[in-house]
Amino acid sequence: MSVVIKKIGAREYAYVAYRSGGKVAQKYVGPLSDPQVASRVAALREERRIPGRFRSLFWDTDPAKVDLNGNARYVIERVLDVGGLAALNWLQRIYPTKRIIETCETSRKLPERSRNFWRLWFDAS
Repeated sequence: MSVVIKKIGAREYAYVAYRSGGKVAQKYVGPLSDPQVASRVAALREERRIPGRFRSLFWDTDPAKVDLNGNARYVIERVLDVGGLAALNWLQRIYPTKRIIETCETSRKLPERSRNFWRLWFDAS
């Protein structure tokens, strides 16, 4: 899910873009001049960052600079390797389960012990 800002004339309007089946759909949130809409947009954007409680999983990089879309493989591998249940729940809100399983199967960095555990967890034998 991502936030899309459209500018029409001098006003800006917020939309939430998400996948619905094989298509990308947009849902209107409202004008950015509305404080409630601006607050919701800020919360949605914050959701696309690594939460503070999981920053310790990314000790070798600046978590603020990690792009959750561009570095999806890195994020998934790290959470599957050293993350806990709370981190997995966050990961599943960010990425589809299919992508997590695919990364688990194709990763060269994920130890075999972790890979076997997640195969059982996701029932992806």
